[in-house]
Amino acid sequence: MKLQLHSLALAASLLASIAQAAPSVYPTGVTRYDPQKAWNGYVLFGAADEKTYLIDANGNEIRRWEHVGSPSGLIDPAVNGGQRGHVLVRLEKRKELDPRGFGNGLNTHAIGELDWNGKLVWKWGEQAPGGSALQHHDWQRLANGNTLLLANKLHRIEGFKLDETIDDVIYEVDPDGRIVWQWLASEHLEEFGFTAEQLELVRNTDKADYLHFNDLKTLGPNKWYEQGDQRFHPDNLIVDSREANFVAIIDKRTGKVVWNLGPNYPALAPVNASLPRPVDQLAGLHDANLIPRGYPGEGNILIFDNQGGSGYPALPASIIGGSRVVEIDPLSKQIVWQYNATNSAQPLWQFNSTFISSARRLPNGNTLIDEGMFGRIFQVTPAGEIVWEYVSPYFGKFSHGNATSNWLYRAQPVPYDWVPAGTPRSEKAVTPPALSDFRVPTNH
Repeated sequence: MKLQLHSLALAASLLASIAQAAPSVYPTGVTRYDPQKAWNGYVLFGAADEKTYLIDANGNEIRRWEHVGSPSGLIDPAVNGGQRGHVLVRLEKRKELDPRGFGNGLNTHAIGELDWNGKLVWKWGEQAPGGSALQHHDWQRLANGNTLLLANKLHRIEGFKLDETIDDVIYEVDPDGRIVWQWLASEHLEEFGFTAEQLELVRNTDKADYLHFNDLKTLGPNKWYEQGDQRFHPDNLIVDSREANFVAIIDKRTGKVVWNLGPNYPALAPVNASLPRPVDQLAGLHDANLIPRGYPGEGNILIFDNQGGSGYPALPASIIGGSRVVEIDPLSKQIVWQYNATNSAQPLWQFNSTFISSARRLPNGNTLIDEGMFGRIFQVTPAGEIVWEYVSPYFGKFSHGNATSNWLYRAQPVPYDWVPAGTPRSEKAVTPPALSDFRVPTNH
């Protein structure tokens, strides 16, 4: 059976949802900002125009790189010899684009590292299996100088219905381009928490990108490991699957899955259900990450729960619901904090991104959220007050056809000391107008 063009159908349905949800005219740039309540820093993101931007709290463009990454990723100076302002980006697409490349790495030829001034520092692609990197969705520079990355492997998986399947593979690549460690998702299907019936659905799916991993991170130093729980070794990896609705922690030494969440959950609880409570239905999730040591909520897992239709069997997307961000205690597997639009005195559908998107805890306890479908990045307090908001002014074509969008895959908070000394920044308060009085001036 030939590989199905499921990804393109998904793109079309997402475009339809965007057309129905977004107004045709809206402000861009910073729309609100309270410097006293917000965490003040820069934000890094790859935009729809296929460039990477660093902005300050007032939305000023501090730096632009002429490439976009999947995602555009910052490199911590602590693992980079103290060099500030270096980013990971995609350098080249494959010359002959694969029509199945939407949402994964099949069109990625070469990736690399650029310095603050855009100079090429490191490149990888031709050394990869098949001669192209095929990297997608996530990557990270490690303390040993190697680069950890998600990639695709297009091959036949024994026992699967399709002749070719888009598998998820993790590589650790040294500075000379050699793969020194690798891991393949299809070799661990029975470790992700599927029932026997679900495994049959997985193997007989028409979805070529059957798991669609969109997240890969090392756990980093954390209290669980320091308390003796070996599952949370700092070198272990956290991943999540959009299509199958699970989160997993991989033991880096053995390759085994040592902790998992999902893919089966109780039904969604009422919006105002009390916390803490057991994790309820996650769907189409993104950006699972362990909150760093020293941050409020340290050791808990933060997840952008898109509530997009996904799963085996597939769940329908909610009609009047929205997305949410959940913070989960990994030992009790209970939700200990969550954010949805009602926390900001808005209807549920006011915050809704059924694909892409991210959420990161900030040092002061706020959370930076990327509502990626609409190019909106905002910062909320633990109580849900929006204290900073930005709408991307950078537009580009979306997938195919004439549609344009300012969609934004992931936003990352950037401390002031990440950039070279002397880099400018602005922290001027922005008070939004009352929406009921906000008008576009008429022409005279």
